[in-house]
Amino acid sequence: MPTVLYLKELMARDSSPLTPRSYGMDLLRWFRFLWVLGVEWDRATREDARDFMLWMKVADKPVRVHWRHRGKAPSEIPPPRSDRPVPGTPNPVTGKPTVGTKYSPRTRAHCETVLRQFYDFHLDGNVGALLVNPFPLVRERRSARPGSHSDGEKKHRNRRTGLYRPTVPQQIPRRIPDEKYTEVFAGLRSHRDRALLAFWVATGARAEELLTAKQGGAIVGEQTIGVIRKGSREYQELPATPDAFVWLRLYQEAAWKMGVPRGRHHPLWWTLRRPWRPLEYDAARMMFNRANELLGANWTLHDLRHTATFLMLDDPNMPPVYVQKILGHKYLSTLDIYNCPTRDDVIAAGLAHHARQEQRRKEPPVPVDEPSYNPDSLSILFGRNVS
Repeated sequence: MPTVLYLKELMARDSSPLTPRSYGMDLLRWFRFLWVLGVEWDRATREDARDFMLWMKVADKPVRVHWRHRGKAPSEIPPPRSDRPVPGTPNPVTGKPTVGTKYSPRTRAHCETVLRQFYDFHLDGNVGALLVNPFPLVRERRSARPGSHSDGEKKHRNRRTGLYRPTVPQQIPRRIPDEKYTEVFAGLRSHRDRALLAFWVATGARAEELLTAKQGGAIVGEQTIGVIRKGSREYQELPATPDAFVWLRLYQEAAWKMGVPRGRHHPLWWTLRRPWRPLEYDAARMMFNRANELLGANWTLHDLRHTATFLMLDDPNMPPVYVQKILGHKYLSTLDIYNCPTRDDVIAAGLAHHARQEQRRKEPPVPVDEPSYNPDSLSILFGRNVS
């Protein structure tokens, strides 16, 4: 199978374990489209690729059936809750758009990139009857006149991209306000969940990175916790707050009494019910979503990482280069997205401006003295005798 060869190539490149799964879902979507048309994968043309990208633009995403409703008739499935926002509309609490029914531009762009690389891989290996890549690149444009732009802008403008790749709008990171974070924290059900939330906001680690921590990696004396970085796969110790270690200790004492495996090389985070299993990302995400539902919010686990970044950058005594190292970014320029004003900051500044204007209207007008003239100056101007 051509997909098996390509996925093996990804695994040989030491990519993340989640990468083959993500790429495989995009390939499956493309192959299903070709099966409906009755076209072999190595016979696909540019028109087929164009129609596929158009289909992704207008088609509805498949609805995942809840495991409690599998095998039931449509009449037995309860209707969706009426208090939830309409898909694709902004959440009333966070302002973030809810998940829509259509494929997002980011999903379509990712799919186009995966398919283009898939065909490039088989073109290099001369597999099947493939002659051209149905997902071509945009023809390289002529550069502008010398000296009209900086070198970085030229490189960005002349960088070749996919012909059918949609434009992905830049997303400004969002932070969870302090009062809302307190409400989310209060809605958690266990010491484990409170410890997880405290460590995510304190360290700025990615959700899956913190879940890789071992019991021996949480060093209370040094106030650090060790994680495996997503990109480099390196082990890094991250500083945390004392409150996070307090919640961690409460969780560990209760978990060990119930029989959770104990040892330096055992995972730090476990499920709360038997049989004991290491806590995975999907379970942690559902835990956070349950706390969100109490507020009617739609924050994600990655918003906790953004919140930690804003808190560190707001500290004038925290150099940005240290923030970069804590977050595990390769380049310092990655932090530039946090310099853009957020939605909440823009709205707060606009409301403050309107409040100042309203206050000026209510203030009494300042009296202005009538202009007076010097008599001697008038005499000289009109030729009068000055006594």
